[in-house]
Amino acid sequence: MTNRAPAPESMRLDRFLWWARIAKSRDTAQAMACDGHFRMDGRAIDRAHAPVRIGSILTFAHHGQVRVLRVESLPVRRGPPAEGRACYCDLVTSPVSSVDGSSHAA
Repeated sequence: MTNRAPAPESMRLDRFLWWARIAKSRDTAQAMACDGHFRMDGRAIDRAHAPVRIGSILTFAHHGQVRVLRVESLPVRRGPPAEGRACYCDLVTSPVSSVDGSSHAA
């Protein structure tokens, strides 16, 4: 019989981005979270320690596209890319548009 700790109910945003392999490094994840262009469940986020929970909707610009992700599970480690992708569902990926409606190529 193994004594495993219960799964956490929440995780820091920067750690989630890094462990789910959305960001290549923890520093990049912290910068993404703190730049003021990140939304969680429709609210602007400007801190890396914002708690992410299962079911949270994350919206942000990444590599020239607006990504909308739903958190499906919280990762237990920074494993292989397939394991990271299993932690979220990509709802929408669309090109970033400017105010006049034109798209920017990445």
